Amino acid sequence: MPVLVWFRNDLRVDDNPALHQACQRSDDGVIAVFLLASQQWRQHDWGLPKVDFVLRNVAALSTALAACNIPLLVLTTDTFADAPRVLLRVIDHHHCSALMFNREYEWNERQRDQIVVAAMQQQGIPVQIFEDQVCLAPDCPSLQTNASKPYTVFTPFKKKWVKILEDQGLPTPLPAPVQQPPSPLIPTPVPSVKEVGGMAFSGAHLWPAGEAAARARLEQFLAAAIHTYGDRRNLPSIEGTSSLSPYLACGVISIRVCLAAAVAANHNLLASKTGPGIWISELIWREFYRHVLVHFPRVCKSQPFKQDTATVPWRQDQTQFDRWAQGQTGIPIVDAGMRQLNQTGWMHNRLRMITAMFLTKDLLMDWHWGERYFMQHLVDGDFASNNGGWQWSASTGTDAAPYFRIFNPYSQSRKFDPEGQFIRRYCPELASLDQDQIHHPAQVMPLLRTALNYPEPIVDHSDARLRTLAAFKQRSRSSSA
Repeated sequence: MPVLVWFRNDLRVDDNPALHQACQRSDDGVIAVFLLASQQWRQHDWGLPKVDFVLRNVAALSTALAACNIPLLVLTTDTFADAPRVLLRVIDHHHCSALMFNREYEWNERQRDQIVVAAMQQQGIPVQIFEDQVCLAPDCPSLQTNASKPYTVFTPFKKKWVKILEDQGLPTPLPAPVQQPPSPLIPTPVPSVKEVGGMAFSGAHLWPAGEAAARARLEQFLAAAIHTYGDRRNLPSIEGTSSLSPYLACGVISIRVCLAAAVAANHNLLASKTGPGIWISELIWREFYRHVLVHFPRVCKSQPFKQDTATVPWRQDQTQFDRWAQGQTGIPIVDAGMRQLNQTGWMHNRLRMITAMFLTKDLLMDWHWGERYFMQHLVDGDFASNNGGWQWSASTGTDAAPYFRIFNPYSQSRKFDPEGQFIRRYCPELASLDQDQIHHPAQVMPLLRTALNYPEPIVDHSDARLRTLAAFKQRSRSSSA
């Protein structure tokens, strides 16, 4: 009687806890299943880039599993509600002895999994669930404040997280599964994004699928960029980051593999101010936001983390939002970032902060709009990180700084793209401007501005800043009334 492994955001064979345990336990082989829920994905704002990336990685996973004599069955479900019925049908048809899968932390996914477990228990089917996306589980009793409460601010969370792992040691990545007995089952062909109702993603070539591609990207990062990461990670014109976020978001590479590699590059230190140490901190941010989902599930329900910000009078101006989304705000660094997103399915992290803060603080637009647009266009669309980042930028989230943290997009542009190289790449109409003019073309002579065919700024930053401060102060008065 084979064991059934349910794959979700863990599209790999290496260091996969559920798959590893299934192969260790079963003497009769392992069957794998992936549920293609395109309707549910649309409800969760999965866009073309992510759906395309997921399907290509499912196909790569199927090939890797087949080499281990593990057939992958790709089955279609409309929504999460169909999961128990489909899984029970597979278990019954193939006489599976148990179901194993790795845990997910979003609210809907957790509710789905509880229903699946209940359905299995009714039929007497054993279920085992494993931690995979994090190094320390959200219910880890040691990872709490002195008042036995979950952390709400990143820095103390990181300090405690580091101390725990320094005391108990790093989690050891698991080996790839050993080859299983031959199976008579034939893997299900994996549909392309076109076959599930989408269009071809023009940026797919930028994100090759499979564990080998993820490992190669990690090795390339470790060979050079990780050592200058602290100095170069905020410069969008260069390849200063790992660009592993799509692979981490879909579980094509594990957090444990990345952490072990980074610690080795950091002379076996978990915390430092070196490039590897700062990248480790970014990995911890991903984990922190997953803990936030579990301890504060309201963030999964379109509610702000800081509940007193629910009364901020956000604007909902479709025309201005469309100009922001299309990269036509008249603010070059903002427009370049949005055009990078629209063309490649990815945006540099510094630009994610700049564009998000511009929408929420300069335009005072509802952060939910921007959160959704990013999810619909990001190849690395990840609810925890995306929601956490947007709420941080909007001052509704875990940012310890008060609401008056408001980026000046012009000073951000001069600091992080000083020569305008990134702006020229995505805003070619500004290529003729020198490195002083390109950050704020509205300040050049009117005749030259007309020749550029570039829009005037959608808003005056100084005026917008005062408007936002007034809006948050109004929220404070409303909350205390």
